[in-house]
Amino acid sequence: MRILVVEDEKKVASFIRQGLGEEGYAVDVASNGEEGLAMARDGVHDLIILDIGLPKMNGLQVLQELRRRKVTTPVLLLTVRATIEDKVLGLDAGADDYLTKPFAFQELVARVRALLRRRTEGGPAVLQFADLTLDPARHTAFRGGQKIDLTSKEFALLDYFMRNPGRVLTRTMIIEHVWDYDFDTGTNVVDVYVNYLRKKIDSDREPKLIHTIRGVGYVMKAE
Repeated sequence: MRILVVEDEKKVASFIRQGLGEEGYAVDVASNGEEGLAMARDGVHDLIILDIGLPKMNGLQVLQELRRRKVTTPVLLLTVRATIEDKVLGLDAGADDYLTKPFAFQELVARVRALLRRRTEGGPAVLQFADLTLDPARHTAFRGGQKIDLTSKEFALLDYFMRNPGRVLTRTMIIEHVWDYDFDTGTNVVDVYVNYLRKKIDSDREPKLIHTIRGVGYVMKAE
């Protein structure tokens, strides 16, 4: 899952980014409303955490513009304001949830998970390809009925492959989805994690599901 954090307070943004990264999410950060709007319009994020008090364009303006453009990505508003009127204003503008600063990180993560569950309820509960199944809600994976233990990043990588079967995924695409925009594309971390994943899902099993497209990237196919 990929999350966009639009927050101008560097310490808060860094705190959220690091914490969500440790939870296995890919996190992008924008420091003002205009930058946040530009990044959010791409539609590549599964959730937006949006501060209201932003420079250049405040959070409510960003939210209203996103909804006007039919961007339906769930939005969790952050603000120091705590009045009922402010909360109603934010929710009426199209927010999906509201969290008042200062907040406990555990509560932020719980709200993030709840919004992401709500977003995926309309899709398939379990992803399946060949004899491989992945349950995003329960964070479990099985191949041929045998459970596969995955780290957070391995799970996110497998989830990305299984949502794009037959599609060639470049290393840059994988980095931007499973890690984030700012990650060093020159690193070999993608190849390392793909090898980890192969050992867990393809070792001693047929057919092999993850294939290398030399010079390009990887593809999931049953050949």
